[in-house]
Amino acid sequence: MRSFKTDTLEVQIHPSRIVMGVVAADKVATRIWQLLKEQPFVNIIFAAAPSQQEFLEALILQPGIEWERVNAFHMDEYVGLAADAPQGFGNFLKERIFSRLPFREVFYLDGNAVDTASECSRYAALLQAYPPDIVNMGIGENTHIAFNDPHVADFNDPALVKVVDLDEACRQQQVNDGCFSNITLVPRYALTLTVPALMRGRYIYCMVPGKNKAAAVKHTVHGAIQEQYPSTALRRHPAAILFLDSDSAQQISLSSFNIK
Repeated sequence: MRSFKTDTLEVQIHPSRIVMGVVAADKVATRIWQLLKEQPFVNIIFAAAPSQQEFLEALILQPGIEWERVNAFHMDEYVGLAADAPQGFGNFLKERIFSRLPFREVFYLDGNAVDTASECSRYAALLQAYPPDIVNMGIGENTHIAFNDPHVADFNDPALVKVVDLDEACRQQQVNDGCFSNITLVPRYALTLTVPALMRGRYIYCMVPGKNKAAAVKHTVHGAIQEQYPSTALRRHPAAILFLDSDSAQQISLSSFNIK
């Protein structure tokens, strides 16, 4: 492993996405154990994407975690997708982790709510009642975090949850990831936690493997901290780690940093 810091963000480069996922899961598990020694339960936000697969598989195998004391949230959801659609982010997480562990509570965003504004308010109230201790997330090909694409990202957003329209690069990524056969099938709107909602997490673990993410990682690490590159917000968080594999790290100029 190689590691360095860019502003306050710790960056780790691992030889493969499998190793990356295992190391990230070990880090998260250790944090959960520590927090459960200090407080009655732990609140965790999870992202749904193929980039999270190795991490989630490794996390559910971690021994000794009292999942009955963990509350789970999911990060974002399409608006108007069929409730049982496999592309639904809640369905993704239910299949891969939420139904496989005995969580205390699992909180889902409802992308089919009749009143999306009320749904945003409902979910925001839950986030206020259960402030996030840990945020497990990824970065999109256009540097979005959750569904905060560059044109809707607001580092000072007053909302915790909002409705957004998805840009073409974001929708194309869903095709590139194999979730949809073509872009016309990708919903145009989604519910998402905002940038400030994500940054409220006490600890952030961001898993970003794959060559398709290399340009986004470059912007995240080297670019100016600005809403044009939403993921650069991670560089202001006091306790965030970015986990990469050799493919996603290939455009980083390592000579710019003090590599360990």
